[in-house]
Amino acid sequence: MAGRLAFDYHALRVFPGCCTCRDVLFPAMVREMKADRPVYLSLLQFEWPMAALASIAHRVTGVMLFVGIALLFYLLDLGLGSEESFAEAVALLDEPLPKLIIWGVLGALIFHLVAGVKHLLLDFHVGSSLEGSRIASGLSVAISAVLIGMAGVWLW
Repeated sequence: MAGRLAFDYHALRVFPGCCTCRDVLFPAMVREMKADRPVYLSLLQFEWPMAALASIAHRVTGVMLFVGIALLFYLLDLGLGSEESFAEAVALLDEPLPKLIIWGVLGALIFHLVAGVKHLLLDFHVGSSLEGSRIASGLSVAISAVLIGMAGVWLW
């Protein structure tokens, strides 16, 4: 046989000289599989369009904002507690790691906002063609990168 069957069940005969149980119960599995079929498909091997990457990034930044809000609420609570806790919050924000985390939350907010505006424009059929979608996705990533860079300069 050139290939192999999809599932190798025991070749039990329904009736002598007839087809096997596998042929009767699972007729779609009787086809032969290609010998050169992919065993593992890595999502990194595909060339994703810019619109798909921007849409996935929009969802990821939404999750990042959901998690980042907890940190921001903690800092707000710490800053509003008392004078000592406010001084503790200020000292915490002078450290590089919390600043980097705040910058990450700000970056997620900026990209989510810009990509959200792009999605709102798509709801009004502005840039809904394939070429328009490519241009809008590239613009949203570029505008977000500039704004995130400006937020980093402002934060430090």
